Amino acid sequence: MEFAYIPSPSSGVVHLGPLPLRGYAFCIILGVFVAVWYGNKRWIARGGKAGTVADISVWAVPFGLVGGRLYHVITDYQLYFSDGKNWVDAFKIWEGGLGIWGAIAFGAVGAWIGCRRRGIPLPAYADAIAPAIVLAQAIGRWGNWFNQELYGKATDLPWAVEISDGVNREGGTYHPTFLYESLWCVGVALLVVWADRRFKLGHGRAFALYVAAYCVGRSWIEYMRVDEAHHVLGLRLNVWTAIIVFVLAVVYIVISARIRPGREEIVEPDRETLGKDAKAKTEDGDAEVELKKGDEPETAGAGADAAPDAESSSDTAAAKNA
Repeated sequence: MEFAYIPSPSSGVVHLGPLPLRGYAFCIILGVFVAVWYGNKRWIARGGKAGTVADISVWAVPFGLVGGRLYHVITDYQLYFSDGKNWVDAFKIWEGGLGIWGAIAFGAVGAWIGCRRRGIPLPAYADAIAPAIVLAQAIGRWGNWFNQELYGKATDLPWAVEISDGVNREGGTYHPTFLYESLWCVGVALLVVWADRRFKLGHGRAFALYVAAYCVGRSWIEYMRVDEAHHVLGLRLNVWTAIIVFVLAVVYIVISARIRPGREEIVEPDRETLGKDAKAKTEDGDAEVELKKGDEPETAGAGADAAPDAESSSDTAAAKNA
């Protein structure tokens, strides 16, 4: 007998008049706003300027969305390009399907572009926003609850999620893997914040810690899921991805700590100061050039004045000899 469970929404869409508000999209958007807000607070605490995180997110967020969708479509191509499927559905991002691996990879490219435009070191920026990103993931995972997707194995636990009958799914109560991952992400955020304060992580190590910790949780949560996925050597593809990324993150932490210990002292240069310094250097250079140009006539004049003196001396000497 089922005493308790987490009910799922009967529909993933709420209509506000003629406008449909999709739960999945709402969770993604809310996560982005929280990430920008909290990331901005951490960036300012690191010595950066207010508004920088929002400016760079203009590059990072679109790249991340494209990368997340590409990873999902490529790794689950059969959902869109097999017989009886419509390839146009690959563009319906509001129906779910964002791979975090692609989102982080492409989002990093976008962040790199934004950082270069402002003269900011990407590792320092990544350290500041790492907890903000994982909190955005925690919020975004609730979009799977709205879509009744990515649940785990059947269970009668009190916190099981109720899934209704639908296309390619059987009604019942299942492990709420979206909830497990959301809670894990909150724990990762707290871990990174604590470690960053305790050990003064810098040069990308706080971000690498977030990646490694997330991969640990994703590996066991992925193992619980029952949705269709590609397998390699008996393990789901995302499990292998988590293992590989975890190893790379740990290696980066170790090597980075040896090569660049400590934390960056300056994370965002003052553009006005840099502009004044550059102008001052330019003016100094121009003044030096003008000074050199002004010296030449004086030297020439001195030579011309010296010539008559030499000639007079010669005449005097000749007169004495005569």
